[in-house]
Amino acid sequence: MTTPDTRPIRVLLVDDDALVRAGLRLILRGAPDIDVLSDDPAEGAAGVAVARAQRPDVVLMDIRMPGTDGIHATSTIVRQPDPPHVIVLTTFDSDDLIVQALRAGASGFLLKDTPPERLVDAVRSVVAGDPILSPSVTRQLVEKVTAGATDGYDAARRRLAALTEREREVAELVGRGLSNADIGRQLYMSVPTVKAHVSRVLTKLDADNRVQVAIVVHDAGLD
Repeated sequence: MTTPDTRPIRVLLVDDDALVRAGLRLILRGAPDIDVLSDDPAEGAAGVAVARAQRPDVVLMDIRMPGTDGIHATSTIVRQPDPPHVIVLTTFDSDDLIVQALRAGASGFLLKDTPPERLVDAVRSVVAGDPILSPSVTRQLVEKVTAGATDGYDAARRRLAALTEREREVAELVGRGLSNADIGRQLYMSVPTVKAHVSRVLTKLDADNRVQVAIVVHDAGLD
């Protein structure tokens, strides 16, 4: 019998390529702590329906699909009660697609040629509350999103004013792309405590993911 802390991570695959789904399934089923759902929708609307009905922990979502694409499906899924984490998959290393996916609420992105061990680690990391974007990638995305913006400083400062001093410290470190473990080491806190602070920061800033927090921190001139 499993407990909420020991049960396998339930993963939903959403991709229009049956071979890709089969490959992902094979990779993930090799991990003892991951359970891939038997349903594997081939388009976004079906993925939304399965996610609502079966409540996975993680959705691996293709960006480009016929019908409802992965970006729209992600936006819908993350607005469900107690939503799963969504990792978007793409064959294209495109800043525009990545930014759209993150704005839609994805927890991160992976290229489809990601090594198997990295894919498994990404699923575990996102459930643990850690970002799956490196600090350098986070920085590039933040700079792209905020390029040319000159009127966000006051608004960002007002949003950060709603945070406690400790939450603000956590937000600044999230803005630098640090993982929960790294934040814990810097601030001498346990990882569960960091996760609780990050959750409150996301709620107070009305942010769907850590990159959106990084954008607020950047606009406020605190990175």
